[in-house]
Parts: sequence; structure tokens; C-alpha cells
Amino acid sequence: MDILKEIEENLIEGNVKQVDLLVKEAITQGLDPNGIIQGAFTPGMEEVGRRFRNNEYFIPEVLICAKAMNNALAMLKPLMVGSTARRAIGRFLIGTVEGDVHDIGKNLVSMMLETGGFDVIDLGVTVSAARFVAEAKQHQPDIVGMSALLSTTIVAFEDVIKAFQEAGVRDQFKIMVGGAPVTQEYANRVGADAYAANASEAVEKAKQIILCQKKEQAT
Repeated sequence: MDILKEIEENLIEGNVKQVDLLVKEAITQGLDPNGIIQGAFTPGMEEVGRRFRNNEYFIPEVLICAKAMNNALAMLKPLMVGSTARRAIGRFLIGTVEGDVHDIGKNLVSMMLETGGFDVIDLGVTVSAARFVAEAKQHQPDIVGMSALLSTTIVAFEDVIKAFQEAGVRDQFKIMVGGAPVTQEYANRVGADAYAANASEAVEKAKQIILCQKKEQAT
């Protein structure tokens, strides 16, 4: 079996030690860290998310899979950052919204953004609307990203966007949303500037936003 497929299947099953061993083997074989993420972790966590939405997996199973992924990402990150030392193409502030302690998707997006050349500021989980605004004012990111795993917490997206509006800084930042229960329709409804269905798409959408901003500045 292809080693990427093995990593993916063991990730889905939550086999933490086996994922560690397989990722080390993949590194030894010379596989590109970004290729490991896109070829194994992205489809693996998408399947975990699907099972969670369909009530096939519950919070304990999801957390075990998250541990397997986070352990492996800790091994891959130094290799990825070391191989992409260059001037950042943009700054991305990201966090999971208030009331949601899940960081699976957020961590994967953060890693992919860093690999894609972004300077990432990760606020962690259960980030309040007020903190999103305060951190955005302090760090002046090009894009603010919000993530949620639970359908009960995506309502916070609207609260955060409203907080930016009330602070008078909404026009200063592009806002991107994503997460298992989020759709393009919902993103449009709450007034987000962009929506990404997965980590790879988040990077592509972020690059498109930066490109558009540069074109606007040039005119």
C-alpha cells in the first residue's frame, strides 16, 4: 500500500503511534512535507469531519485523530518552514471562534498557509469577538480567518464581523471563514469576504485576496 494512503487510513482510525512511525518513514523516503499533508492529512481529516457530521464519530474519536495529526505536524513543520524561508506574501490572523475548542482544521490551515508563504498569527481556540478585533488592530493582518467545527458555534462568525463593524475597522480587513458546518451560502449570509472548504482552498483563496489587493494598490 502507498505510504500516504497508510498514513491517511491510520489517521482516520486514530492510530497515533502508527501515524508517527509512518510519517517518520515518509520523511526518510524523502517525501515532500507539503505532499504528505495534501496527500494524507487533508483527505484523512476530511473523512474524519464527514464521519463527525454523520454521527459516525463523536468528540472522543475526533480528538484522538486530532492528536495523531498534531503530533505529525510537529515533525513536519520544521522541515516545511526551513524549506520556505522567504519574504511573507501576506499576513493571516486565524482562530477558532468563541465556544469552540476544536482546532483540527485550524491547525491544518495554519500549516498550509505557512507553507504557502504567509506569516500566520494563530490565536488558538474559543477566541472572542473582542479579541479578534484587538489582535487585528495590533497585528494588521491582510486576512482574518475564523474556524468552527460545531454548528452551534458558527453563529459567532456574525458576532465577530459585527464587532469589526462597530469598531469602525471592517473595511480594513478581509475576513475568511471555514469549518465542517460552514457553507458558501452561510458565509455570504454573515458578510464574510471569502469561504474555504478545506486547507488547500484556504491557501488559494488567501493568495487570490493578496493578488487583488496588490492590483488595487497599483491602480
